[in-house]
Amino acid sequence: MNTGTGSVRQSEPVTLNFANAEIEAVARTMATITGRNVVVDPRVKGQLNLVTERAVPPAAAFQQFLAALRLQGFTVVEAAGLYKVVPEADAKLQGGSVSVVQGSSGSAPAGGQIVTQIFKLNFENAANLVPVLRPLISPNNTINVNPGNNSLVITDYADNLQRLARIVAAMDVSNASDVEVIPLRNAIATDMAPLVARLIDGSGTAAAPAAGAAPGQADTSFKTTLIAEPRSNSLILRAANPARVALVRSLVERLDQPPAPGSSAASGNIHVVYLKNADATKLATTLRAAMAAMGTGGGAGASSAGSTAPAPSGGGLSGNSAGGLSAGGGLSGSSTNTGLGMGSSMGSGTSNEPSTGGQIQADPTTNSLIITAPEPQYRQLRAVIDKLDGRRAQVLVESLIVEVSANKLAEFGIQWQGILGKQGDGTVGVIGTNSGQAGANILGITAALASGNPAAIGSAVTGSNGLSQGLNLALAPRINGQYYLGALANFLQNSGDANVLSTPNLMTLDNEEAKIIIGDNVPFVTGSYANTGNNNTVNPFTTVERKDVGLMLKVRPQISENGTVKMSIYQEVSKIDRATLGSINGPTTSKRAIESNVVVDDGSIIVIGGLLEDSYSQSQDKVPVMGDIPVLGNLFKSENRSRNKTNLMVFLRPIVVRDNATSEALMIDRYEAIRALQQATQPAPSTVMRSVSGAPVLPALPPRPDATGATAASLPASPVQPRLP
Repeated sequence: MNTGTGSVRQSEPVTLNFANAEIEAVARTMATITGRNVVVDPRVKGQLNLVTERAVPPAAAFQQFLAALRLQGFTVVEAAGLYKVVPEADAKLQGGSVSVVQGSSGSAPAGGQIVTQIFKLNFENAANLVPVLRPLISPNNTINVNPGNNSLVITDYADNLQRLARIVAAMDVSNASDVEVIPLRNAIATDMAPLVARLIDGSGTAAAPAAGAAPGQADTSFKTTLIAEPRSNSLILRAANPARVALVRSLVERLDQPPAPGSSAASGNIHVVYLKNADATKLATTLRAAMAAMGTGGGAGASSAGSTAPAPSGGGLSGNSAGGLSAGGGLSGSSTNTGLGMGSSMGSGTSNEPSTGGQIQADPTTNSLIITAPEPQYRQLRAVIDKLDGRRAQVLVESLIVEVSANKLAEFGIQWQGILGKQGDGTVGVIGTNSGQAGANILGITAALASGNPAAIGSAVTGSNGLSQGLNLALAPRINGQYYLGALANFLQNSGDANVLSTPNLMTLDNEEAKIIIGDNVPFVTGSYANTGNNNTVNPFTTVERKDVGLMLKVRPQISENGTVKMSIYQEVSKIDRATLGSINGPTTSKRAIESNVVVDDGSIIVIGGLLEDSYSQSQDKVPVMGDIPVLGNLFKSENRSRNKTNLMVFLRPIVVRDNATSEALMIDRYEAIRALQQATQPAPSTVMRSVSGAPVLPALPPRPDATGATAASLPASPVQPRLP
């Protein structure tokens, strides 16, 4: 067809006959016959065929032109009265008309050009329609979701938008049923709500956000809300459709059954747990603290997905989960990224943690726990109790205290005196030497001899200042009828050795302190007072404090997972100095103590401390000048020398006892050792002492059967580490 601008009037029908015509030429012709301003994008190249069998109106001819362009991958966009022929992929960037449709009202523009239309939805979630409408839109055109006002923004051909508008209108309808109240006859509403919610929602996890939905935006269009109403023991249900309601009712009816006779539920959720090893009072305190800590951690019930709806005044939990299903019961809270907004009394979503609503009491009389809790929470507590009620390991602590001492003493001294005067003189003079280093005081003994009193003489000779041990040589002349000590020589060499071995043993539980004391309880004077009575009588009294003196071992072992034993140790060895028993200030005690923390392997010996002491002392009395004369000077001096050595060491060895077999083996080993000592110390047979013929002996251990019925006598001995000597 040859069309010229002057040969065609805009209102007259036209017959189109374009065969392999350039697109730009056809566009100019369409502008002429329709009276529109048409421009062609330089990127639009190609030829098209457009033929009509009969004359058509100019508007129809323009629509056929748009259809032919669409087949070539081009389209027309109107902007400010200008029609632009552009590639279809860029049409959405070239402007165009925009229309808004509210719900199912309004109509979309017609035609084959690219336009943009906004659909504002009233009921359906806009994100849910994206996967439905996306396949119906041209690949080069777009569909987007605005979650703020729940609307769809679609750019496509106008005639296709009319079809999409009809689809949106059909789907944007209310699909929620009325609120249903389901009363329960046997079950507890707060327990039933989360269970049914998880069953309805499958795995209990949130559905993935629909395509185009903003991150964190919850899909609530098909959410089933289930809330526990504890006052009436009912479930409040709001479902998306009647089928969902029927499903929930069916599940509730099947679960709302009376408990089986003899079950824990039939006893009203009260359970009694008898403990085998743990202490009921301590374990109850531990479990209550653990439950309180979990309640503190989950009590907020806050959700990071979406917003949290306020809890209803009826006491149920209102959950606003990330999709799927919400249910409540207990405190306010919501779940994060789960299909449930369910909560327990801790406000936790679908958590299996026990709530703080349970109660735990201890009965010390029977060493049992009384637990009041729902069955799921009780099962969790029972699993924890079974782990904590295991047999605790024990530790046998062997201690070895070794003390070796050696003492040497040497004394030598000469004392002499001479009387100046003659018989009959009333006064005599004395010249001589006197020293206390060698023991006796020659002047004291002389005075006692001169007195003639036998008691004084005996006290002077045998008393503390009398003749010392060893060899004593004395010369006693008589002057004026009285004996006096003229010369006294003393020679002494003394040596002594001591070897003390103490082996206190004690067994205790892991991480429990044990103490053993072997000694005397000695009184120590702490004060005295005397008051005068009415008859001038004195009433004295003395305050006394008693202290343990002897050997004491206090230890707290702690067994680690790798088999080592950490021990807190206090060991003390004390004794009284017998020479100070009569002292007015009380006796003097010598004390050796060690306090330490060590780590040692099971069965290994460790030294925790000791003392190595070597002391030397020397004292000398002599006459000046004369005592320094070689050889002869020994007649004018007295000398004392001593040397003391003390070696003290403390050793420890822990033995971990984890089972009854090891404990039995240790007991048998110690029992038989003591029994052998008793048998070895029996008195010899005597025909005279028949009435007291023997000392008591431990009886022999009876055979001990094991689990298989065999006796201990027929079994090999249990491996027991050798005792410390």
